[in-house]
Amino acid sequence: MQSRIFKTAIAAFAAGSAHAAAAELALNDAGYYETRGLNVLVFSNWYDSLFSDSKISGVEIIHHEERTATNGDVRLSATPGQWDPIGRLLDRTIDPERGTIEATLAYPEYDFTYVIRAEARDDGVVLSVNLDAPLPEALEGRAGFNLEFLPAAYFGKAFIADGKSGLFPRYPASDMGPVENGRAEPLPFAAGRSVTLAPEDPERRVVVRSSRGEIALYDGRNQAQNGWYVLRTLIPAGETGRVVEWTLTGSTIADWVRPPVVSYSQVGYTPAQPKVAIVELDKNDRPAKTARLLRVDADGGVETAYSGPVEPWGAYLRYNYATFDFSSVTTPGLYVIEYDGARSAPFSIDKDVYATTWRPTLDIFFPVQMDHMFVNEAYRVWHGEPHRDDALQAPVDHEHHDLYRQGPTTDTRFKPMEHIPGLNVGGWFDAGDYDIRTQSQYATVLSLVAAWEEFRIDRDTATVDWNRRYVDLHMPDGAPDILQQIKHGTLHLVAQHKAVGHAINGIVEPDLDQYTHLGDASAKTDNLVHDPRLKPGESKNGRSGVKDDRWAFTNKSSALNYGSAAALAAASRALRGYDDALAEEAFAIAARVWDEERSHPPHLFRHGNTTGGPLEIEEFNAAVELLATTQDDKYARRVAELWPAVEDRFSLVAPMALKAAPFMPEDYRAKLESAARAFKAHTDEIARANPFGTPITTGGWAGAGAVVEFAIANYVLHRAFPEIIGDEGLFRGLDYIFGRHPASNLSLVSAVGARSKEVAYGTNRADFSFIAGGVVPGVLIIKPDFPENKENWPFLWGENEYVITLAARYLYLAAAADALAHREASSAQPR
Repeated sequence: MQSRIFKTAIAAFAAGSAHAAAAELALNDAGYYETRGLNVLVFSNWYDSLFSDSKISGVEIIHHEERTATNGDVRLSATPGQWDPIGRLLDRTIDPERGTIEATLAYPEYDFTYVIRAEARDDGVVLSVNLDAPLPEALEGRAGFNLEFLPAAYFGKAFIADGKSGLFPRYPASDMGPVENGRAEPLPFAAGRSVTLAPEDPERRVVVRSSRGEIALYDGRNQAQNGWYVLRTLIPAGETGRVVEWTLTGSTIADWVRPPVVSYSQVGYTPAQPKVAIVELDKNDRPAKTARLLRVDADGGVETAYSGPVEPWGAYLRYNYATFDFSSVTTPGLYVIEYDGARSAPFSIDKDVYATTWRPTLDIFFPVQMDHMFVNEAYRVWHGEPHRDDALQAPVDHEHHDLYRQGPTTDTRFKPMEHIPGLNVGGWFDAGDYDIRTQSQYATVLSLVAAWEEFRIDRDTATVDWNRRYVDLHMPDGAPDILQQIKHGTLHLVAQHKAVGHAINGIVEPDLDQYTHLGDASAKTDNLVHDPRLKPGESKNGRSGVKDDRWAFTNKSSALNYGSAAALAAASRALRGYDDALAEEAFAIAARVWDEERSHPPHLFRHGNTTGGPLEIEEFNAAVELLATTQDDKYARRVAELWPAVEDRFSLVAPMALKAAPFMPEDYRAKLESAARAFKAHTDEIARANPFGTPITTGGWAGAGAVVEFAIANYVLHRAFPEIIGDEGLFRGLDYIFGRHPASNLSLVSAVGARSKEVAYGTNRADFSFIAGGVVPGVLIIKPDFPENKENWPFLWGENEYVITLAARYLYLAAAADALAHREASSAQPR
């Protein structure tokens, strides 16, 4: 292929390429600079999620349909981390006639305002930092214009800085500067007025030239494993106007077309369900007219099972889409899709295709997430027993970096920094980190109980011994694994109520040094309760002078209390006959919490996402679970009273609302039927909105969770109202999770399907690895129109972080699909 270069001065770097006319970047209607093979975004995105730096803002580069650079902005260090300061975006203006974008930002704490300006020129984009007033003295030598490049996009590639060449380091090995305030910054490994990245590769070549001042090249991974390569020019002191100016150019491949992505379920299909593959196409591509479904026999031979048209669907986001419908094929067997000469990975058509899809989640993911337990798998230890020293009472009026906050009181009998006994039992690591977020704990228990009660999953592959605090995978112990997981979550919820009398916000590491720990969770603390009377490093009678214990955030929240009560009531049903004592204790707490909460105005403490969901929904859930447990009319009356407050969020409460139906008056079912009809109209709108037929969210956390909830709501409503809701919504949702989504065709469940997520944001993310059965958030929409789920970089938590709540909901959904497939297969048999 020939390459075309935006700047003729770098054409010589394109070995073997012919000179071509310069292809100009132009400002498009979507508000970013575009030419074939290259986009430059300028503050199209902002940090609209939970943390300061989520690698989706500032100046960004999408190069041959991979986002390779981000965070082009003024920063206060060379390799800033996730919690380091960022400017505040005040304004963004676009001038289409001049081809310029200007973003005004400020660091209010320094009384510092600046403007980043971008303008298209024949040779690329000129980026500048503009000041009306000189840099504040406190920021001299600190503030600079940074642009971060994805390391995985440049592994194995070279750079040239003012004529001096080198290779990008595969592993961080930079010299480090002096330690100041407990932190050392890496020193640059290259510098110059002109820096070329990947001069040998026209697909990744980028040239950045500074009209004044030097550009330094840093490796942010010396600071943290999730760091990127950073280009940086310091802002000079005492100057105003255009204080930094870079010209950014990039190379593209002539007539480049992104290869088509054929997305389909990596798991396969039941004979009866719809089977539609989606072809995602570059806007310069055209769909093939036909595709084939090939059946593979035991000897490796293939035969055409179906050949049919590829139907154009239309445009969505930045791509065009087409569909290949092979629903008419119902014969069980092994198949591949052939499109435009390329073949897919194999998949099955079989009534049992979903039978094992939930197993890795139950067998591996949930045991690995178990806190307060040693977890072993054959020759591998996933982690030792962590957090035996839980937990210290969090100090008052303290805002934590991870969405927790302690208000002006503790709402407990414990003084700030006093040990709260009894919290070192049960619970799961919430996500790719090691905290226990109570809202996640009770939501997970509720989902696991629902799966147990509806599908009676009696699989036994693990030994769980709470006396020894020991888990051994692939070693059956005679008890259903799902009941053991329900018990483990219940143990921690019960422990909270026994320790302080109510549900707490959660337990989390006190500082960033511990919070960012990667590796064996048991190495985070000394597992000895902190005793302030002992010196640092001193230990005595099982206590330690090391102040490394996690903190418990304990303010009362009625939403949390109701959510916890709902899970405890549900668990009490599931645990009967397995652990009757715990079942009784769980129910007694749930009933007590309900009565106490109903006796006073609600506690409305709210902060981040750690203090419960909407109060009405949490109370509704508690009323339903207590009603299902007791069939007491007082709970039925409260369900009816709360219905108007939750009806407009029916898609979120549908499973719980239907659970109450057998215990409610006849008019309640009529209300559910009306809501189901409205839901059907909503799902029809979703089916028309994009080619995948599922909700696709656009926030800073990708939307696999929304898809799973959509599919579950369709399932439970199909069961209750089959004349209104068909089964297609469930299967569309599962198809999405198993690979039929934008950007790629990977299954979003690690180790499930022929091709799945193998690089994810779990506690082992530094190893570029995965935890089997974990479910990632999935495809993130980089505004305005770029769908992304990186497989070569696990550290983008908004795309790749496992969370226990999604895993539990997925487990329920996969079991539901298997049950539905067998019901439909049975009903299809001749009588």
